[in-house]
Amino acid sequence: MSTRREFITLLGGAAAWPLAAQAQQKEQARRIGVLMALRQDDAEMQARVGAFKQELRKLGWANDREVVINERWPADDMDRIRADAAEILAGNPDVILVGGRRAVAVLQQLTRTVPVIFAGIGDPVETGVVGSLARPGGNFTGFTLMEYSVIGKMLEMLKQLAPAITRVALIFNPDNPGIVATARSFEAAAPSLGVRAVLNPIHDRIELERAIVTFAQGPNGGLFFPPDVTVVIHRAFITDLVARHRLPAIYGDPALVKSGGLMAYGPDRIDIYRRAASYADRILHGANPANLPVQNPTKYEMILNLKTAKALGLEVPPTLLARADEVIE
Repeated sequence: MSTRREFITLLGGAAAWPLAAQAQQKEQARRIGVLMALRQDDAEMQARVGAFKQELRKLGWANDREVVINERWPADDMDRIRADAAEILAGNPDVILVGGRRAVAVLQQLTRTVPVIFAGIGDPVETGVVGSLARPGGNFTGFTLMEYSVIGKMLEMLKQLAPAITRVALIFNPDNPGIVATARSFEAAAPSLGVRAVLNPIHDRIELERAIVTFAQGPNGGLFFPPDVTVVIHRAFITDLVARHRLPAIYGDPALVKSGGLMAYGPDRIDIYRRAASYADRILHGANPANLPVQNPTKYEMILNLKTAKALGLEVPPTLLARADEVIE
């Protein structure tokens, strides 16, 4: 009799176990990996990730019982990017937010199953990240940084502000997989504006200095800095060096104008990271990234630094000033 009773008790416990396990699983915090190919001590970049977290809280992911965020900030060190990406994946994340095109490339090599949201990269179709904007088709989706047609528009703005320039150097890190399309657009736009396109690849601060100093030795030069992790990381050094050599320059990231640069044009980065949170929320609720369309920027901003323009002896055309979303005086 006791044996039968023990058997029934055991059977009852076994039947209840899946329900208890399910309840415990529901209570377990979801995991988000954040891989930023930027410096962790950079307040501007922290503000962008902060916008992502703030929006997540608004969407109901308010505390550590609901979501745990594992952040890695490897800057532009490719070895660290690979190591940090592997560490994030080892933690079995439910979704990963990634900033920086080279970090996207590393995650492409490491996972085809974990959902990944990129926050601001160049054309992800041309660079092979997704199948199409409307239907990404894999485990990657997210938000583009700009259409490549914007490159010509930026070059035109620089020519408007500094009409005397006849040479413009594109300063870029070739580790960025999106730079091929950027350089192609840059070279295509230059002749119609009466400028000669010069391509200047760099990898670090030493090469940055060498490229700028060498280019400054020629007359009527201007500089074009596309959105790039290496450029953003060294922005204070770059804007100081550019100012010393009295070169007009346009930047793809507004952070450089806030560091003393002349002019920037590009999407609102804070807005991109806020919108990325909505995709993280949808994926955590079961959405498939393959079916979440890649979205283009909805807000672009042009920032002018009048103090820098005055130091360079440049007169800002009224039409250009009227287009500015922010003016630094």
